[in-house]
Amino acid sequence: MESNAIEERVELSMLYDFYGALLKENQQRMFEACILDDYGYTEIAEEEGISRQGVYDAIKRASKQLREYEQKLGLVARFQRHKAQVKQVQKELEAKGLSGDEEQWKTLFTLLEEITSE
Repeated sequence: MESNAIEERVELSMLYDFYGALLKENQQRMFEACILDDYGYTEIAEEEGISRQGVYDAIKRASKQLREYEQKLGLVARFQRHKAQVKQVQKELEAKGLSGDEEQWKTLFTLLEEITSE
């Protein structure tokens, strides 16, 4: 799988995490099978009882819808911005010689680590 395909799959997975519940149930099933579980169009078509082209079209429509939701709502971009800001706060604290080893900072560093690991 080439780099662009991997990047697109990661992007679509993230969009699905945020907006997947807004898709129709059949779109959710096919999208999850294709993007998250890595099933081929033929396998999904057999399971759904539709043509391979029908699966392809459903995945394309779902992907387009997810991107439109992000364009309108911007939740993924906001999440990524906040995550980068939290990492920057953690980096600044560490640069000042503060670490999660010191008892007074332990809770703060634990929270920062939890936020950035999601």
